[in-house]
Amino acid sequence: MLSFPAAQEQYPTYLTGKVISVTDGDMIDILYNNKPLRIRLEHIDCPEIRKQQPFGAQAKKFTSEKCFGQTVRVLHKNEVDRNKRLIGEVVNAEGLNVNKALVKAGLAWHFIKYSSSQEYAALEKRARVMKVGLWRDPNPTAPWNWRKPK
Repeated sequence: MLSFPAAQEQYPTYLTGKVISVTDGDMIDILYNNKPLRIRLEHIDCPEIRKQQPFGAQAKKFTSEKCFGQTVRVLHKNEVDRNKRLIGEVVNAEGLNVNKALVKAGLAWHFIKYSSSQEYAALEKRARVMKVGLWRDPNPTAPWNWRKPK
């Protein structure tokens, strides 16, 4: 079982680590100070893989292809979510912002409950118009609705 550092830890502004696990499209683990550190990708919410939401597996595969095994930079504000995951944007070894790439590819929603970013809103709007990824579905269900008990 992985153990994670305490949420109160302050992380350096320039935080880097090797991606050792991709849990789903919007959650990865990096190796930081020889310990796993769970990162929740900021501004976005990907389809659920656990509850077999359509496009969940594709989102996880996309994230894996873009950063697994790479040393990434995590852009963050030293904030954690209720599950004690550090919230941040992940930039891969080639300089690609994985969070933005997921929205652009139609594999994530802009998570407006926790983000007011106009850039992410515009990326989602463009993906919807272009009908890429999950936006090909005429009625895609947002992950926050998919997670609700049926």
